[in-house]
Amino acid sequence: MAQRVADVLGMHYLDSGALYRLLGLAAQRHGVALEDEAGLAALAGKVGIRFEKGETWLDGERVGDELRSEEAGSVASKVASLPQVRAALLDKQRAFRQSPGLVADGRDMASVVFPDAVLKVFLTASAEARAERRYKQLKEKGMGANIAALLQDIQARDERDMQRSVAPLQQAQGASLLDTTSLNIEQAVDAVLTRYRALS
Repeated sequence: MAQRVADVLGMHYLDSGALYRLLGLAAQRHGVALEDEAGLAALAGKVGIRFEKGETWLDGERVGDELRSEEAGSVASKVASLPQVRAALLDKQRAFRQSPGLVADGRDMASVVFPDAVLKVFLTASAEARAERRYKQLKEKGMGANIAALLQDIQARDERDMQRSVAPLQQAQGASLLDTTSLNIEQAVDAVLTRYRALS
């Protein structure tokens, strides 16, 4: 959804969640243990990451669907809970903000990374709706999925992200709430664009 908003506005796009997924993938490739906070932080400062025309690149290599697997999501959530890792990725995330603008998607974008953003939208939806969307997404990619397991994973991730000591999941000050439970993607995109255009 954020990618579509960025495309309509002709802006750059940052999928911050993908940064943590990519770091988890890089850790596996470089043999860095997920418990090695200092090693992960050092790796975060070195890896090359870019998003281009809907594609994701890690150290010059295009990354495919393995980035969207449930395993990658679980690894990302664990890596994201480490304070040194979040600090190491902060500058990397802020470097994405370039002219003519940036649409950033992530659980701490408005509260920590870009607290001065001109528009902050706190997206929410029921865990059941998100599990169903994730299930369809994985099936479309030909990946196996179990909706009950997905729901359990989403609920566990939400709890972990809300309870973490650094950059917990929360509605940022000044952020407008957008509940997408009953919206399709086009309606959600339109809702964000309407709020953005109301600023000018």
